[in-house]
Amino acid sequence: MLRPQSFGFSVLLFVLALLRDVGGDADFESVRSRMTKDSSGKRGDPKAKYWHESTFHPHYDGRFASKPLSYDDQKTNLSMLMESYLSTMSDLGAETWIMHGTLMGWWWNRKILPWDSDVDVQVSAYTIHFLASYYNMTIHRFKGRSYMLEINPGYVNGSAADWLNMIDGRYIDMDKGLFIDMTTVRRKEGSTGKLTCKDKHDYEEADIFPLRDSVFENKPVKIPYNYAWLLEEEYGKASLTKTAFQGHVFNSGAMEWERMK
Repeated sequence: MLRPQSFGFSVLLFVLALLRDVGGDADFESVRSRMTKDSSGKRGDPKAKYWHESTFHPHYDGRFASKPLSYDDQKTNLSMLMESYLSTMSDLGAETWIMHGTLMGWWWNRKILPWDSDVDVQVSAYTIHFLASYYNMTIHRFKGRSYMLEINPGYVNGSAADWLNMIDGRYIDMDKGLFIDMTTVRRKEGSTGKLTCKDKHDYEEADIFPLRDSVFENKPVKIPYNYAWLLEEEYGKASLTKTAFQGHVFNSGAMEWERMK
């Protein structure tokens, strides 16, 4: 008998996932019960684009919100969104790690940067297919709130030429409209030890794996192995030490980014 923790069971799940279809875009009526107006940019977007960010802010889902949150509310709700995502992925057994500006927040104080309005994570090709096959459009409860995991059917196309669909999945706050962007890391064709994403970020496999264990927003999290080099390469060496940025200054005593007065 195959057990959930066995290699054979994992292979079976992968084979079953390959045989399943992925659902399409969720329409407004099927995902929102309180809003009377759809504030997504669906009408003005190209037909080939799956995600339709809100008409009022690129980091809000207009199916679930009609205006952006205040500075403090956004910080609080992004933190809860991240906690929920990490808890949910852990429960599902789905490997994921933080990247880009979110990893930079981890570098400074293990929190989301206060001027950020979204969160960036990565997953493997296996994980995105697993989530698409078994958990697409599922709703997850966390601390009395509802969050939806939605996978872009275009995830099966790993080409950077599909630039309208660089984001493979989103984890969405169904009350506030905030979301986490999920991108897939794939092996780069014709190369050894090279990884790539549809957003045209390329990596050495040894810079990502093995993943390290840490803590972020009070939850266990995975981070890439060579995190300092990855941050330096993407944002420049000064980003790791510069204590004033985006109208904020870093208080090393309190370990917090504070707004400049």
